[in-house]
Amino acid sequence: MSFRGLVGLLQRGRKGFLRPSQLYLLWCPKSTSAEQQGQADSSVPENTREPKQSLDDLYTSEQKSAVLQQLNLATVEELSAVKPLQGRKSVNVVEYRNKHGPYQDLQSLLEVPFFRHQTVIKVCDLILKLLAEGEKKKRKTVSLMKYIKPEIGSEKLKSANSIVSIVFSTHKIAWAHINRHFTVHDWQQHECTMFMKGTYVPSVYLEEISSVVSRLPEADFYVLEKNGLSALNTNLFPVLLHLRTVEAMLYALLHKTFAQEGQDKVLSVPRILVGKHFGLMMGDTRTSGIYLVKQLLLECATLAQPRVDFPRERVASCISLLSANKPQREEELSDSLLQAVAFYEMLTSNDST
Repeated sequence: MSFRGLVGLLQRGRKGFLRPSQLYLLWCPKSTSAEQQGQADSSVPENTREPKQSLDDLYTSEQKSAVLQQLNLATVEELSAVKPLQGRKSVNVVEYRNKHGPYQDLQSLLEVPFFRHQTVIKVCDLILKLLAEGEKKKRKTVSLMKYIKPEIGSEKLKSANSIVSIVFSTHKIAWAHINRHFTVHDWQQHECTMFMKGTYVPSVYLEEISSVVSRLPEADFYVLEKNGLSALNTNLFPVLLHLRTVEAMLYALLHKTFAQEGQDKVLSVPRILVGKHFGLMMGDTRTSGIYLVKQLLLECATLAQPRVDFPRERVASCISLLSANKPQREEELSDSLLQAVAFYEMLTSNDST
């Protein structure tokens, strides 16, 4: 239609007016073949387009190793700290891992339900960012003295020849006896079969915890992990009550058994502090330390001067224990050792600043 024809339509009576959108359709030329081709391309399913670059080619070997370590060790709760994995995706990651074994490469993540190329990139980038932030915080000197409760003189702590590091959960109590030269004298755990069974019967707790205390060696200090669960989360109240009960009984029994002349020998260290020391934090969530402990064990077997010196006859069995594919991983055992190592390393760091 010509421009004069459009003017004629506008000059009709009120009932003959055309809306602007109608005028546009009459006046505008039809789409070009290139535009039509572009529209057709956008409707082509993603899986029929040109293949994207392999996910493993987008990252260095160190970056891939760091991401795969987190995806292969983290729990559903830990993965949920990564925003793109919140909700069902974190569950899918763990379920696929349990069914098919550890992820060997990043490309295999595309087999996880609801995962697409861009989703995996977002997940990898954010995990690397969170790990970098944790490493940055780790490099900052942390004053151990600021967080230890009750307060103990720095000279007394630095002169300690050995400590027993104790970590407990809803079903286990683990401990590591280590000296100031990072030699491990004892490292084991106790299965508490009666914990979290029905009501909190004091006699049952007393029996379980007394059994553990009777097996602990003599040391200068006994370091208890202080879990950071909030009392404001009512859903976790039963777990919080359990942990506080175990902590109180351990403190009382250890003090009664080992304290001399009324001096404090039982200390507490925040769990998050140890996580920051080893760069295990993803946001506000601490991830598994099993992989790090396995590295310490391998160093002991291969290096002349390892970071931590284990009894050589136990190295192979310990690596096997931590590598076992079991529903309940040995988190408490690993955490008790990491807490002991962090305790002495932070004391050494504070002494050199």
